Amino acid sequence: SSSETKALFERHKPTHVIHLAAMVGGLFKNIRSNLDFWRTNIHINDNVLHSAHESGVQKVVSCLSTCIFPDKTTYPIDETMIHNGPPHSSNFGYSYAKRMIDVQNRGYSEQHGRRFTAVIPTNVFGPHDNFNIEDGHVLPGLIHKVYLAKQSSSALTVWGTGKPRRQFIYSLDLARLFIWVLREYDEVEPIILSVGEEDEVSIREAAEAIAEAMEFRGELVFDTTKSDGQFKKTASNAKLRRYLPEFQFTPFRK
Repeated sequence: SSSETKALFERHKPTHVIHLAAMVGGLFKNIRSNLDFWRTNIHINDNVLHSAHESGVQKVVSCLSTCIFPDKTTYPIDETMIHNGPPHSSNFGYSYAKRMIDVQNRGYSEQHGRRFTAVIPTNVFGPHDNFNIEDGHVLPGLIHKVYLAKQSSSALTVWGTGKPRRQFIYSLDLARLFIWVLREYDEVEPIILSVGEEDEVSIREAAEAIAEAMEFRGELVFDTTKSDGQFKKTASNAKLRRYLPEFQFTPFRK
């Protein structure tokens, strides 16, 4: 709602905004609802950015996603490649809506001198995640599935082949980086916030790590009738490392 968004900005008069509002979901929710993802996120982003502009906010940091990058591309992907071709067909609605934040940021910068930028995290996980098996992302979904498999002494069924690879970033690491971007990063162009390419983990390895951490001793089964989604979307954190060469990420297994 544009009127409610505007009222919120008028009431609180923020000087700095971290914009995380979005309609989000896992692979299967995206496949079912591409139009809803497009329309809802376009409205959210326009409401937040325009209200921020109208109320004189000094800095906005919006949140993009690695799934917005072209499906047919070379790896690793970097910040210059966002608009180089269509995203993966499974989540085109969400992807195009998120790409438009970058377009809008450039517009507010060129026309009004606004310091609006965006970050691109890789797969985020951590406390207070969405553990819904249907709609959540892969790690909290697997944690929930391991919990249920232990309760019922059954096998752990993982959707897909287990072969796709992902870079996972711990939510508290991401939070520290968000604060740094808000205070120190002055480019309009987005910046990828991610662990290094060498820290990429396959879905099978992730499932095995979760099973081990939760002391699950049962069988792992891969349901290959379910879609894998994008095989990989390896992102380069070279730009981040140029700014923060010493930043320590929490290791995945820890």
